[in-house]
Amino acid sequence: MAGVSSTRGALPWHARRFEALLAREQRGRKLACPGIAPISLAHIRSFPLRSILITGCSTGIGRAAALGMKRRGWRVFATARKPEDIASLEAEGLTAFTLDYADEGSIAATADAALRAAEGKLDVLFNNGAYAQPGAIEDIRPEVLRAQFDANFFGWHDLTRRIIPSMRREGQGRIVMNSSVLGLITIGFRGAYSCTKFALEAYSDTLRIELAGSGVHVAVINPGPIRTNFTRNALAHARAIDVENSVHGKYYRRRLAAMERGGNTFGELGPEAVVEALVHAAESRHPRPQYFVTHPTRA
Repeated sequence: MAGVSSTRGALPWHARRFEALLAREQRGRKLACPGIAPISLAHIRSFPLRSILITGCSTGIGRAAALGMKRRGWRVFATARKPEDIASLEAEGLTAFTLDYADEGSIAATADAALRAAEGKLDVLFNNGAYAQPGAIEDIRPEVLRAQFDANFFGWHDLTRRIIPSMRREGQGRIVMNSSVLGLITIGFRGAYSCTKFALEAYSDTLRIELAGSGVHVAVINPGPIRTNFTRNALAHARAIDVENSVHGKYYRRRLAAMERGGNTFGELGPEAVVEALVHAAESRHPRPQYFVTHPTRA
């Protein structure tokens, strides 16, 4: 993405030093830094790493972000809902926690565990986990819309407010929200999802105002079409719609058939495009308030 740094020079200083010293050791050279006494790899590994909590890491953007930030020298705390996804993340060398945005107890446990693991200093929170509830507004029952908001908005708020106090104490931190082009515009039959993202935009703008001067920055990423399992997941939630008794039944059947074929992939980018924006939001001295990813969002 134009203007977003993804160069190796953006790595944290301790990660760059570790890489250089590790490479030197592997070549059989003496470990040393100019001007200081030689130090051991054990000591290098004791350097405090910057830490990031990333939600929704089972697949797609979240998983790409977790692995990408780990490669850049960050200590990553990744979350997922299913035990098999937790095991998969741990197999990649990540610290993983079970998080269900719709469960207040799960949110509290994840926040506490991440802060303990980070010794009370979490540098970045990347709220990412979400799903899309398809359907016309008139066909979405209140409990279905409420579940969409629990997962995509209220859960994010609960986790964020539990992390903010530690960032305020440290006088620094980054809160990054993964929103959507549908937080900027809306289209038919995507109303429930779009409502949660419009709410998130207002929430983030307000939070940015209220955190001014605290050293805590708030950034929003607005992806357009990204190549993930999002369409497949939306298809599962389409079961909440009574297609047969809806005035939109013909449209639903046509759209469901298209979704089963994989949906419209025109203009899609890989999840790495969002990771690139996250890197800038997390590492830049001057993070942007908003990152527009993919052409439809920038148009």
